Amino acid sequence: MGRPSVIDRDQVLGCAEQILRASGVAGLSIGAVAKAAGISKGGVQSAFGTKEQLLQALYDRWANEYLDAVRQRVGPAPTREETVQAHIALTRELDNQEADRAAGLMAATLNAPQARREVQAFYRSLLEMDAPLDAAGRRARLALLATEGVFLLRCFGLLELGEEQWQGIFDDIEGSLTEPESSRD
Repeated sequence: MGRPSVIDRDQVLGCAEQILRASGVAGLSIGAVAKAAGISKGGVQSAFGTKEQLLQALYDRWANEYLDAVRQRVGPAPTREETVQAHIALTRELDNQEADRAAGLMAATLNAPQARREVQAFYRSLLEMDAPLDAAGRRARLALLATEGVFLLRCFGLLELGEEQWQGIFDDIEGSLTEPESSRD
């Protein structure tokens, strides 16, 4: 069987993602991706360059999927608060497979400096780390941090949660966005 003459980047990224999820970043190599995709190492390098560039392409695909999902919820130009609320809702709705995928890709960004910088900029803008916040902004920041914390604890197997517990936590997180500070215990 001959190798394909045109490389399907999305198919190759799918193979790379499967390897990443099964073996982690250490198991992801140009050779492993080439073998899984049924193409030559040179074909992978021609399409993506280095392992770091392959990781960047995986991150870019994931980020675009995420941004599309946010836009579907709140439109093309959401405010920071709308983006935070959409992020919380999208995280709440993740099934185990989607959550594992997201966590694996986030972990992989640690090995792709440009993707890591992009993730840092994303969080910095959502958290408005450099700007004074009003009460609603502080609640949104805290809700985002709580969302990310419970997501990572669950995905990395540090906290086992049943679906009812998961939903209950998100009821609390979403409730904290609208709860006036003066009424908190």
